[in-house]
Amino acid sequence: MSQTTPQSSYTGPIVVDPLTRIEGHLRVEVEVQNGRVTDARTVGTLYRGLETILKNRDPRDVQHFTQRICGVCTFVHALASTRSLENACYNADKSFHIPHNATYLRNLVLGMQQIHDHVVHFYHLHALDWVDVTSALKADAEKAAKLAANVSPHPCTAEALKAVQARLKAFVESGQLGPFTNAYFLGGHPSYYLEPEANLIATAHYLEALHMQCDMARGTAVFGGKNPHPQFLVHGGVTCYDALTEKRIKEFEDILDRSIKFVNEVYLPDLLLVGGAYKDWAGIGGTTNFMCMGEFPMPGDEFDPATRWMQPGIIYKRDLAKVDPFDPEKIKEHIRHSWYDGDWAKAPYEESTDPKFTRMGDTDRYSWLKAPRYNDASVETGPLAAVLVNYAKGNKDFKPLVDQVLAALGAGPEVLFSTLGRTAARAIQCAATAKHTRELLQEYKENIATDKQICIDRPVPVESQGVGFVEAPRGGLSHWMVIKNGRVDNFQAVVPTTWNLGPRDGMGQLGPCEEALINTPVADPKRPVEILRTVHSFDPCIACAVHVIDGQTNEVHEFKVL
Repeated sequence: MSQTTPQSSYTGPIVVDPLTRIEGHLRVEVEVQNGRVTDARTVGTLYRGLETILKNRDPRDVQHFTQRICGVCTFVHALASTRSLENACYNADKSFHIPHNATYLRNLVLGMQQIHDHVVHFYHLHALDWVDVTSALKADAEKAAKLAANVSPHPCTAEALKAVQARLKAFVESGQLGPFTNAYFLGGHPSYYLEPEANLIATAHYLEALHMQCDMARGTAVFGGKNPHPQFLVHGGVTCYDALTEKRIKEFEDILDRSIKFVNEVYLPDLLLVGGAYKDWAGIGGTTNFMCMGEFPMPGDEFDPATRWMQPGIIYKRDLAKVDPFDPEKIKEHIRHSWYDGDWAKAPYEESTDPKFTRMGDTDRYSWLKAPRYNDASVETGPLAAVLVNYAKGNKDFKPLVDQVLAALGAGPEVLFSTLGRTAARAIQCAATAKHTRELLQEYKENIATDKQICIDRPVPVESQGVGFVEAPRGGLSHWMVIKNGRVDNFQAVVPTTWNLGPRDGMGQLGPCEEALINTPVADPKRPVEILRTVHSFDPCIACAVHVIDGQTNEVHEFKVL
């Protein structure tokens, strides 16, 4: 049964530092009045400096550096860099295209990466914002098994659930909670209101997903060569010649089929189980504008995002009746409130990266993240944006899933503009991508029956520029490369978390996550799980620091969530 999130009468600041269960280090500062957030600052506390490292290097080497940006989504950075170089090749010579098989294989690895990332996020990074693990000890296992059978055909017996309770009980009695230690706020928090039986089911699936995500990671390595940091990409195609063999294809196919089954029979039902209890969160944590760069290009048409299966587009002011086309020339990054030298707003090709730190706790310049803007608007990117754009455009793989989830929640599309909607959209995108990846695999198998080419050899242009767009699991990713004298003259990575967790811009507009936190109720200022729910729903990734900055503040409530 859905309840109403309680709130306190607290007025004052709250600082969460570091906010974990993300990639990298993030600090969140909010002001609260009468139990609701009235102002917010999301603070990236890591400086990477990767743009400086890449200057004057061979453009073919860039992907090997950029996929070290993150320890999770390594492939998408390699793909964005490779696409940026290929776009530069295309801009220098319009005859440049990669083989169809190379597009298929890249899409297959990306599809598996998307599935893997969304499952990991829902269960291991976000679920504990909604699920009270210790409450599962109070559950009736027989009742929980019947509940599980009502929502999914996935096996979930009373005996198996009792075994989960026994493991959990051993953790608690030992004074530790194993994988759940310090993962969230223990001790009867009033903002947790799943029934014990639902908590037990979710806990069992959390543990099952640990094994499942390992299987999915192996899936990306079948063609990618290894995980993390796949090694099969080159500009002009891929080098995984064993991907042409029946044995390797069957290995990938088996993992993909198990993954699709888990998504449809476990992930989606669990999303609806949790969402049905937290319907009040359909009115909390929303933003206004949305951007999807599109993904999964058609073979032979890899340089036009408009032809991609996952359609690109821009939605302003939550207007689903109108989707504007995506135009890369409307992208600029602001540094007015970031720890960089200057006050400019520039297109990525023209940017510089000159650090200039002030102090931790500064309310004027307060983050290492820049503030990307599209057409001068603060836009959210990620699964919610992709789902909204493709739902509005009537995408045949997205629209039925959205309608299914909305029907199960007994709500209309307006509920998507929220923290709950953002969490639901990730599952919708995962299921749609899983279905499309299965279709792509069949197309690939048919294509290689007569076409074995996976790579072409083309030189790097002496002078050109190019951009590579990837709709990564966390949202729109773009790598911008300027080549002069055959070397990298300028490089900028504009990543999804920069779009979503970036600070205010030169016009004073809040970043999407800052906007989403406004008006969030807080039941206990010393345990602000509500803040974690909204921040985690964006799946932040702030990774690979050159150095870590620490600071001292005088806030009333300051604590660590470890």
